[in-house]
Amino acid sequence: LLSEANFHRSRDKITILSGSGVLVPGTVLGKITASGKYKPATATGSDGGQTAAAVLLYPVDATSADVEVAAITRDAEWIVSQLTYGATIDDDTKKAAARTQLAAVGIIAR
Repeated sequence: LLSEANFHRSRDKITILSGSGVLVPGTVLGKITASGKYKPATATGSDGGQTAAAVLLYPVDATSADVEVAAITRDAEWIVSQLTYGATIDDDTKKAAARTQLAAVGIIAR
């Protein structure tokens, strides 16, 4: 995290979807439309998780259960080299698209 809004306004408590596995800080997350839960953003799909919407702040293990954790969801800057992407976001074009999606919610990769 490079910077965030005053008084932790950039942060929200979110739920990582069970089955997402072990995630590290900086993981780019997509929000599932039906449940409001998050998972590592994907390059394709139709559940909402294909749109980058947040960045994970702390490590979590959501292998076998949902996990509540803090994430950056707005008004912040993140160091681009510290972002981690899901397995399907595997080339520079897909990574750039995810960063553009993050910018749309006010998370700027620098």
